[in-house]
Formats: sequence, structure tokens, C-alpha cells
Amino acid sequence: MVVTKASVVLPYHGGMTLRVFSDPGCTAHDTGEHPEQPARWERADAALRALVGSPGQPLVFERPAAITPDVLALVHPPAHSARLAAFCAAGGGQLDEDTVASPETEAVARVSAGAAVAAAAAVLTGPGRQAVALCRPPGHHALPTETMGFCLYNNAALAARWAQVHGGLRRVAIFDWDVHHGNGTEAIFADDPSVLFMSCHQHPNWPGTGRPEDIGTGAGVGHTANVRLPIGTGDAGVARVVAEVFDPLVAAFEPELVIVSAGFDAHWRDPLGRLGFTVAGYAALTRAVLRWAEAYAGGRCVILLEGGYDVDALAASLTAVVQVLRGGAVEDPFGASPYPEPEAALARAIAETRAALAAHWPLAPQANPR
Repeated sequence: MVVTKASVVLPYHGGMTLRVFSDPGCTAHDTGEHPEQPARWERADAALRALVGSPGQPLVFERPAAITPDVLALVHPPAHSARLAAFCAAGGGQLDEDTVASPETEAVARVSAGAAVAAAAAVLTGPGRQAVALCRPPGHHALPTETMGFCLYNNAALAARWAQVHGGLRRVAIFDWDVHHGNGTEAIFADDPSVLFMSCHQHPNWPGTGRPEDIGTGAGVGHTANVRLPIGTGDAGVARVVAEVFDPLVAAFEPELVIVSAGFDAHWRDPLGRLGFTVAGYAALTRAVLRWAEAYAGGRCVILLEGGYDVDALAASLTAVVQVLRGGAVEDPFGASPYPEPEAALARAIAETRAALAAHWPLAPQANPR
């Protein structure tokens, strides 16, 4: 189990706390002019700390310990982590076509993974039932033995495996709302019926995976759900995806923990995506996740930071997510998306995913098919 270092408990009077796992050491992962840069973490952390003293559930900020080798090995073989450590110790450089490393990167990635696992441990041990981890580097593209897409270790997969192996859970749901498909997480759990992986991601977009017919393999068939969102999907569109695809899957699966791979690069301001989500839309997604957690998982929900490359939109969107968890007020400083909503294309995308899963889950008739 990952234990946390000394906690800083911010002033409050009564009520249950929301734990935020955050370590300023995450900025030591030096990526230069790369889109995944320290300013992302700095802005996100500052935005959450600015909530201190505002109405709502009080916040507790904790510095996570680095993930221990035995927990890391639940997903990543020791040879992989040893290779990454040696690469960084030699000075770092280009790990793959998209991922760069500095001498400190591998150690920082262990802390990022430790934050994810600590958040899972926190919601299982209580008293709070939701937790947030400001993970940097992100993780959802990382494969067991490969880095990819800014990711070294798969934070969401590690949190899920810890919850099962050390927390005794039988069923974990992972919802990936990043603009890019979480191919690493999908690959790790493709043949595992104890994890329901759900992703809605922009199509076309990198990495090009996440087809509707990709529903898992072997014993895990039916436990992967991919919805390819057309450009401009927007808040109303993703709400429809949740209602028509993910709600019935979660109801049938009945997870004991919900983990969110929370990328914010689907926001309309983001330079790497064009889905047209808004701050208010992320708040609505969080409410949907909380409904799942409260209905099936005793309220247990973990939010893990993934992408988001407009730092102001990232900060505002993450703040909205945390405000929903706290029961506080949500403000959207940026307003509506400029993209038109592609209703017909979205309806086709939903229908494709539903058709692929229909033999495995009880799905109600699609609303307003086109």
C-alpha cells in the first residue's frame, strides 16, 4: 500500500474532507517547450488551492509517496521501470515520438503513479468517498512495457489494480473522457471482465485507436466500450453518450469503485482537440460519475488528471469537477463552444457502439436515432 507523507490540513469547521493528492515535485519532469509542461500542473494545483475557504466540502492537500516497486509491478514489469530509470539517469531524452524525459522524469512518474494509488486507497479507507490526484506525467497511453503519448506509467490502471489486489474489490469501472483514446488502459484490461473500461474520444484524432468494435478480448469481451466522437460533439452530445451508452453499462456492471481518467483537452479552447466541451459540461460529466458512484460503489470515486493543454481551460474545468465533488458553486469563465453540434454523426457513432455491445449488455432503445 502507498502511504502518504505529512499532510497539510487546511482550515475548516466540521464536515467530511475531499483529499487532493498533489506534489510540487511533479514540475521536476522537465519537458522544455513540449505541450505537456510543468505549467499545467502548477496552474491546476493553484486553482484548487484557491478554493480554500470557499463554501463546500473542505479540502485536504496531501503529498503522495512514490509508488512502491511491488505495486508498480501489478501493471509494469520490473524490467520496464528499470529501463526507464536507467534512461533518465543517463540524462534522458526522447523516449518515443511524443514523450520526452529529463533526469528526474522516472522518479517523478513514480510519484504521479503513487498519487493515483493513494487516491484509490483514500476512498477505500475513508472517511471521504471521493479523492483527486494531480498526476503528472499523465498515464492513460502507457502500455505495460512501452511509453507513449506523454505517459510513462499507467496511473489509472495502477489505481484499479491496487484497489482489487490490496483493497479487495471485485469490479472497477474506468471512465476516460480525455479527447484522446486511452489505448494503454484499454490494452491492459482488454481480457479482464473485472474492469469496465469506457472511453469517448475525438475521431479522427491521435492515436487512432478505440473503434466501436473494440469491445475486449477473451473473457473480457463486452467490458470495453468506445464511442468515437465527431468534431464539435459538445456538452449535449457527450451527455447523450453517457445516457445511451455508459449509464446502462454501469448499471449492469455495478462497479465497486469508479475511476475517471480526467483529461480536459476536449474543452473548446484546447489546442490538441476540437470536441467543444465547456467547463459546465465537465461539471455535468462529474455529476453523472457521482450518480454511478453513489448508486453502486458506496460513493467511491477517484479523479485522475490526464491531458489538457490550454492551462486556463484546464484549471477552470478541473475546478468545476472539484466543486461538484465539494457541493460548491461552479463558474464557467469561457462560455459556450463555437463549434456546431454534429447531431447526425453523433447518433451514428452511438449506434455503432451500441450495436457492438448489444449481445453482451441489456441496452434500452436508442433515443432519437437518426
